[in-house]
Amino acid sequence: MTTPQDLVEHALAASRSTNSIVIARVSTSANLRWANNTLTTNGVMHGGTFTVIAFHERRDGIATGSVTGSATTKDQVSALVESADSAAQIATPAEDAQPLTEGAAASGWAERPAETSIGVFADFAPQLGEVFQRAEAADRVHYGFVAHDVVTTYVGSTTGLRLRHSQPTGHFGATGKTADLASSAWVGGATRDFSDVSAHDLDDVLAQRLGWARRRVDLPAGRYDTILPPTAVADLAIYAYWEAGARVAHEGQSVFSRRGGGTRIGDRIADPRVHLFSDPSYAGLECEPHVVAASSSNTSSVFDNGIPLDRTDWIRGGELAALHQTRHSAAMTGQPVTPAIDNLVLSVDGGEGDVNDLVAGTERGLLLTCLWYIREVDPQNLLLTGLTRDGVYLIENGEVTGAVNNYRFNESPVELLNRFSHASATAPALSREWGEDYFSRTAMPALRVPDFNMSSVSQAQ
Repeated sequence: MTTPQDLVEHALAASRSTNSIVIARVSTSANLRWANNTLTTNGVMHGGTFTVIAFHERRDGIATGSVTGSATTKDQVSALVESADSAAQIATPAEDAQPLTEGAAASGWAERPAETSIGVFADFAPQLGEVFQRAEAADRVHYGFVAHDVVTTYVGSTTGLRLRHSQPTGHFGATGKTADLASSAWVGGATRDFSDVSAHDLDDVLAQRLGWARRRVDLPAGRYDTILPPTAVADLAIYAYWEAGARVAHEGQSVFSRRGGGTRIGDRIADPRVHLFSDPSYAGLECEPHVVAASSSNTSSVFDNGIPLDRTDWIRGGELAALHQTRHSAAMTGQPVTPAIDNLVLSVDGGEGDVNDLVAGTERGLLLTCLWYIREVDPQNLLLTGLTRDGVYLIENGEVTGAVNNYRFNESPVELLNRFSHASATAPALSREWGEDYFSRTAMPALRVPDFNMSSVSQAQ
């Protein structure tokens, strides 16, 4: 049987270019879906991609060609290699050219791809059946989806790199509705293996929130003392993280640009209690410990493949400490090389308790659950707009007393990190907007924000 390692070695040997890098990803995915208190689908899928990056040296520089496709045989790999070599031959020199990372076969290189199966839901699925019965008895309806993926990535290069990483990624999301569909609530989260996920716990949260919605209160647009749970904080923090490219900031195009030129690295941009960082070894959020880049962009470079990743502080004590830096952008900005990492943690000195503790300390305000349809309005201050979804609740005298209409909001996550008044402890959180498809490994506190701008009432239900 031809292994991914065999295909990598075949591609490296077949290339006619000066150097090459090969990235093979092998994946399996298991999922369950349900609606109307009934399991509707389940299954396991297998897939993968194969990327060949060719580097062609010539007098005026190094040109690259990157081709990605599906390949499970040596003939298919040879076709990708030929395409990458041809692309490199006709490309213009790459402006981000750097010496390729050198290395050797890392521990685990020879291991087979890791896999998942429907068995990952062995404890969760029976609980789900019990939850359906409980929901029907209470005139509630459940909808939801759980998925577990395992992707094993192999990186090989003509300069000796042989790297392997296996990444498990799980997430769950459940929506509860009243039988008349007049009220809805959502709860979701991320997990590595579903051993820490209880369908009963999810149902408890949904039942509580639908209970809050028995009383409906219409409130106008305006500025409200607002509690953002970790889910909603993740919705906003991820967007800010994606916009933290050093080159764009250096060129004066983002909220992280310094007036007069350069970046704001070294400036205080948030409350001094705030720390925002990424760490490939953070417990529960472990991710790829080296750079894997199939193409170059403002925040990534194919020349940086294989560079080791370690904890990086993006905001330290309220001060902007780093931005996403390739070796190319680092040379432009005079800052260390700090590539993007596939997790994000926000912590606040003195933050304690959870969202319920923030509610208990609020005289009058709003509690959100999640945000959606988030879009950028102004990159210079990272002003975002979007809608609330599946539950906005009124807080009176430290208790939730009813559900409120939905809103459109206008806020900047950078400004919120300056303006919040209270924070909970940091806990794992799944962004409703981005977590299921793009960025699931986050840990966030809940934040209480005075004067959160609900710019207009939304008719969304």
